Amino acid sequence: MYVAQQQESHALVNHVAFIWNIAESLRGPFKPSEYGSVVLPFTVLRRLDAVLADTKPAVLQTAKAIGSLPEMLQAATLTDASGHEFYNTSPFDLGKLVDDPQDLRSNLASYLAGFSPNVRDIFDRFEFDKTLNKLADKNKLFAVTEKFAKADFHPRTVSNIQMGLVFEELIRFANEKSNETAGDHYTPREVIALMVQLLFALDDDALSKSGVVRSIYDPTAGTGGMLSVADEYLRRMNPGIQLSLYGQDYNDASYAICKADMVIKGQDVDNIALGDTLTEDAFDDKKFDYGLSNPPFGVDWKDQRADVDDEHTKLGFNGRFGPGTPAVSDGAMLFLMHLVSKMRKPEDGGSRMAIVLNGSPLFSGGAGGGESNIRKWLLDNDLVETIIGLPKDMFYNTGISTYIWILTNRKDGDRKGRVQLIDGREMFIKLRKGLGSKRNELSQQNIDTIVRLYAGFQDGEHSKIFRNEDFLYRTITVERPLKLNWQATTERVEAVLEAKAVQKLSESDAAALRAALDRLGTDTVWKNRTAFHKALNDAARAANLRLSAASLKTVTIELGEQDETADICTDSKGNPEPDTALRDTENVPWNEDVDAFVAREVLPYAPGAWIDDSKTKEGAEIPFNRHFYGYVSPRPLEEIDRDLTSVMDQLRAMLIEVER
Repeated sequence: MYVAQQQESHALVNHVAFIWNIAESLRGPFKPSEYGSVVLPFTVLRRLDAVLADTKPAVLQTAKAIGSLPEMLQAATLTDASGHEFYNTSPFDLGKLVDDPQDLRSNLASYLAGFSPNVRDIFDRFEFDKTLNKLADKNKLFAVTEKFAKADFHPRTVSNIQMGLVFEELIRFANEKSNETAGDHYTPREVIALMVQLLFALDDDALSKSGVVRSIYDPTAGTGGMLSVADEYLRRMNPGIQLSLYGQDYNDASYAICKADMVIKGQDVDNIALGDTLTEDAFDDKKFDYGLSNPPFGVDWKDQRADVDDEHTKLGFNGRFGPGTPAVSDGAMLFLMHLVSKMRKPEDGGSRMAIVLNGSPLFSGGAGGGESNIRKWLLDNDLVETIIGLPKDMFYNTGISTYIWILTNRKDGDRKGRVQLIDGREMFIKLRKGLGSKRNELSQQNIDTIVRLYAGFQDGEHSKIFRNEDFLYRTITVERPLKLNWQATTERVEAVLEAKAVQKLSESDAAALRAALDRLGTDTVWKNRTAFHKALNDAARAANLRLSAASLKTVTIELGEQDETADICTDSKGNPEPDTALRDTENVPWNEDVDAFVAREVLPYAPGAWIDDSKTKEGAEIPFNRHFYGYVSPRPLEEIDRDLTSVMDQLRAMLIEVER
């Protein structure tokens, strides 16, 4: 297998290098950021041209014979003749086009018009017509067409999987030239391979049977890499399986490539949609057997907020976002909930979904917040099956930690009510040369190990099993009684006079208030609020001042200071008032009695404290790293000293050499 992978990798490099050399020949009339707009549609065109080559004579002969048939029958007949879900009725192919350089531009237009409508849409999304006009205007059209005509992209030479890799590498190159984010468009193939094998690992027996019909969906399809790998994997397992692949993406170029790939595979082109999944779900009436997704990491959803909030408010749990919405700075959990909404009902067979997320959805947001509510809803409904921690530096556009979530509503008996965490963070091999932020990759052995841990469902060093409730908690609000003393010190009196409420008083009232405060004296300390208020009112009357409620409150606040030896301040009903400055919160494990927790963890350190039950919130977090933390003892000081001495000796020796 390794030799085959090496050969495939070598072939990929050669194909991409060939195409990118064509792109480099555009330098001058085209900016590097524009290279992708030329080579991507031309690569698709050459691939389609090669795929249709074997049946082209039959299609042309059929086209002549069916001119009198209705349009729909013509399309069906031509599709049958081509042996694919698309066709081209033009007498041209790329080879014949370059034989007539003089009429190349018009002949290219005729050739493109000869494609079936599902393919013409692909080139419309590329805005290929504009590109061809510019190439012709800059005298580059013939040179580019001629070079692409020489490329051997026939399926016998380049498989669908290999062609997908070529597309993705070209996108990566193009985005590097234009400073865009390659990771928005595709996922490393070995990560997809892991996700796919995890998705099907527990269903191998069912998927191997004859007559199996399944559907797979990717709401962030990009160039279709996930769908392609899943398709390839299942067809190797069961050549007779009937698969329907569905995908949606908001990027025109990625959509065009994905659609081209699906057309070549014989998939229904209506199953690949263009648009923003969060605001215009193209398959709102469909459910799927399996789902895969790699949504953008840490990308805000401000542009979609109005639509998402509207759906959340109006539809609640009848829509996609019933549990809540995450912080607007990261919309990844919206795609997670969207995937869950695409699950079949358990009585209809249920579904299993895999999604790649960064670390934030595991723990961000406190109890009662959007992210926490979403996690709790997933756990309450027993939808989280497994979470796998991946190595860092796995993706092309980010080096952050990433995690694969496996979600399902059809857990096996021993998995019900349980969540499995798998630590794969150290399972990788280093790349010889980094690709963007990607420095590491999963080997086949790494993938096999993780899949085996998942299927085995056992506690161990790299796999841990938890109950759903282990990730739930309650956040309680701990209140401590308000205890203050009051004293008319110079500093406190100045604070009273500078307060906004006092600044609004008339000059005469402000002077009367100062006189009243002076009457209190600077030496007396009151440790009871009732006694202080009596003294303050007496002083105000003596100064011919009637204290307003606002002034009384201001004086009480500014002359007061925390004092543990003072009496407890109480409200009109005699209940202790809380000291907001000392207010605190504690997270109590779900299965622990709150009163017992308070007696053990709070009261020994804060006598007299109490819990405000009205502020208690329920939450959920999955502290992945904590469960796999391994303490590493520091090196002995003697060893560190020896190393420092050795380094200093080396430095001194170098300095001596320099001085000589």
